[in-house]
Amino acid sequence: MAYKILEKEEIAPSVHRMVIDAPDVAKAAKAGQFIILRINEKGERIPLTIADFETENGTVTVIFQEMGKTTKQLAKLSAGEFLEDFVGPLGTPSDIEKLGTVILVGGGVGVAPAYPQAKAYSKAGNKVISIIGARNKDLLILEDEMKNASSELYIATDDGSKGHHGFVTDIMKQILDSGEKVARVVIIGPPIMMKVGTGVASPYDVEILVSLNSIMVDGTGMCGGCRVTVDGKTRFTCVDGPEFNARKVDFVELMNRLAMYRGEETKAVEKYDEECRCGLH
Repeated sequence: MAYKILEKEEIAPSVHRMVIDAPDVAKAAKAGQFIILRINEKGERIPLTIADFETENGTVTVIFQEMGKTTKQLAKLSAGEFLEDFVGPLGTPSDIEKLGTVILVGGGVGVAPAYPQAKAYSKAGNKVISIIGARNKDLLILEDEMKNASSELYIATDDGSKGHHGFVTDIMKQILDSGEKVARVVIIGPPIMMKVGTGVASPYDVEILVSLNSIMVDGTGMCGGCRVTVDGKTRFTCVDGPEFNARKVDFVELMNRLAMYRGEETKAVEKYDEECRCGLH
């Protein structure tokens, strides 16, 4: 069964939004889950977090950044074309309940998985304070969507081109220092951002969750490629996560594992770019 691409747009430089016709996935999807897709029968399997889903329309939205060979290939596809595989929903859904005030922190493309959580926490009756950030204003994504799904929205850019000149964690600390009674902080973004954010929030009496993006192959717990250490024990991101208690995650090990295949990934991209220049793609 092939999966039709219904919509495709570049929402920021090298960041793309894709809406897929996948009724079965949409029907079962919940905030915090992900899918694994394959472009064609010879393609690699890559995990992408579900950025949105519409049960009635049977659609699932994913947002991805051009990084490796497969995401570059994916970016070249257009509406009307098809994906070979689109498997999901995978992973354990986010633990959404009425808690009071929840801070959602999204960095870069980490704003994409934060969006369905903002909607779900708001629907559950929480006050949702969202903080989104990027290197500059041109790289910000889903600003209007996050604003509509949140009680309050704050923006940070590294270069000060929009919102707070600095990091999302600066704003998070200001809110925690303000005396606002916060029940939970959810941080989603690059591993180093989640590590730093966890360190900033740890002194406060607040639950801290992170959504981990690790190496994956099958997405069902069989290969063990996505293993992470949480509270001194081995966990599989694909079935035990992707959401974990941030205070217990070994971020150093996570980042080291993510860097394991960087050399091979670089070679694959270089070969693909060369083939594109030669007109082979």
